[in-house]
Amino acid sequence: MSTRREVPARGGLADPARLAALRDTGLSEMSDLGMERFARLVASVVGTPVALVSLVEADRQMFPGMVGLDDPWATARSTPLSHSLCSQVVLSGEPLVLPDTRADDHWCANPAIDDLGVAAYAGMPLVDVDGHVLGSLCAIDTSPRSWTEAQLRDLADLAAACAAELRLRIVSHRAEQAHRRADEYAAQVRAALTRSELLLRAADDLADTTGLVKVRDRVRDLVTSDLKPSYVGLVLVEGRRLRRVVDHTGTVPVEAVYESYDLDDNWPTARAIRDNATVVIQDTAGLVDGGYPAEVVAAFEEMNLRTAICVPLPGTRGPLGALAVCWDTPHELDLLERSVVTALAGYTARAVERARFLDDRVSTAHQLQQAMLTDLPTTEGIETAALYRPATTDELVGGDWYDAYPLPATTTLPAGLAVTIGDITGHDIHAATLMGQLRSMIRQADLDHPGAGPATTVTAVENANQALDLRASGSLVHCHLRPRPDRGWDLTWTNVGHPSPLLRCPSGRVTQLQHSGRIIHPDLPTPARTDHHTVLPPGSTLLLYTDGLTDRRGHDIDDATTHTLHLLAGHTGTMPTLLDTLVARLGGTAPEDDIALIAVHIPPPTT
Repeated sequence: MSTRREVPARGGLADPARLAALRDTGLSEMSDLGMERFARLVASVVGTPVALVSLVEADRQMFPGMVGLDDPWATARSTPLSHSLCSQVVLSGEPLVLPDTRADDHWCANPAIDDLGVAAYAGMPLVDVDGHVLGSLCAIDTSPRSWTEAQLRDLADLAAACAAELRLRIVSHRAEQAHRRADEYAAQVRAALTRSELLLRAADDLADTTGLVKVRDRVRDLVTSDLKPSYVGLVLVEGRRLRRVVDHTGTVPVEAVYESYDLDDNWPTARAIRDNATVVIQDTAGLVDGGYPAEVVAAFEEMNLRTAICVPLPGTRGPLGALAVCWDTPHELDLLERSVVTALAGYTARAVERARFLDDRVSTAHQLQQAMLTDLPTTEGIETAALYRPATTDELVGGDWYDAYPLPATTTLPAGLAVTIGDITGHDIHAATLMGQLRSMIRQADLDHPGAGPATTVTAVENANQALDLRASGSLVHCHLRPRPDRGWDLTWTNVGHPSPLLRCPSGRVTQLQHSGRIIHPDLPTPARTDHHTVLPPGSTLLLYTDGLTDRRGHDIDDATTHTLHLLAGHTGTMPTLLDTLVARLGGTAPEDDIALIAVHIPPPTT
């Protein structure tokens, strides 16, 4: 949106009362630490190269907070009104949002476009307590851009906090001039500045918080450091139920007792959500007078609470939940504290929406990967087992995979089994998607080249990776197993830069199948792949694994590989038990990388 209404607000730019308020801020074109911080936050949160705290006088605009301007403007820290888009914000009292200044008929001739490089502009009014627009908090891009609703909301929130600081400076300046109530005003200013910093920290700290428990912990830490409550709670809507995000430290046991309750239940948080309004409890007697049930009174008394404020978390389709801030002593909530908690609830709501989105994304990605790790086929004369363990970081999915599927018979070869282990670079849903594509391509290539070896299959997949520009990279081992008349199995494999498979002979001796070629990479030419052959006699076991099993930070990979050899050599149980043992002993409880394993066992003849 762009506004072109130029109706002077309260006397226009030269309004004496507005100019007096500007003077009382104590700000000029000189750099100001607080205003510089607002400019940095705008540039960081909105993502623009230029951000300004612009205060508009009668004949110029000045920048006490500034990021990204070039000289001479960076040195002067001011421009004439001929170069000011912010003056329009002052005149109209409304935001000015321009995705492309050169494409806007009203603004395309403004000298700021060429002289200051203003290709896209978003400015929010900075209003004092009397309604005078003092200037604009603006984000500027040197290229046209489409401003998102989220960016404009963040900019508006920061402008509200910046305006609050300007108001406080005006009040402080006038209090000093009047020499009245100096101590009281100083205390109010200090408290207001502290709470303004709380909102700035909230905008910064909650912007990258993931996971609902982390959101709750971050909000608790933010509020506790400034408002000094004894308890901070977060309650979220789940259909017609409400669920507390329980403090994982276990220091508030009553939370677990009342972790979930109905939206229609008469709790202060439920009432705040139903009415979409702030609920304040001044003391326990207020609970009784407010008609709250005995269990609510008991919970307050068990937590030794006296005063509470419950604020709904604003969502696009109604409240997402409620933020509860409580004190264990009588606490008078002034207007500023209520405003701070309300603003904090807004930041919390956005963090909750983001955390839920990421949780859903991880769940969907995990389901996608599990769907691609299909059940192993039943093959006469052979036993197979497989295991996949995602990393406990990132999105809990990645490019590691295993696969096994039947190989049809040909005129010269009996029916057999194809086995693959692979590791596509990455630990996110993109890597899992590429893994699924390569996995399907390997299956298709095997079926399209009946009787050919694994090297032919892998070469076909690499050619497709190049031709289709999939940009997949990584390593794999692809194997073909065909039965022999002596109940053993012929093994043919090709290794594409992957950890060497391990072969346990019937005697218990374990060897590595060392032959390995270069990894798959889209920027490297496809090398000539080679098939390698050996025989798996009855009683032997083949183990294929990804590097997450042996390559761990702070551990020697050779030692881990040797440990794997010993565990395989000494194992006497089933194949699933073998894989569980390997992951437990080597991967640990919180693996840093994905782990995939597949084992093939040739049972000895029964007597």
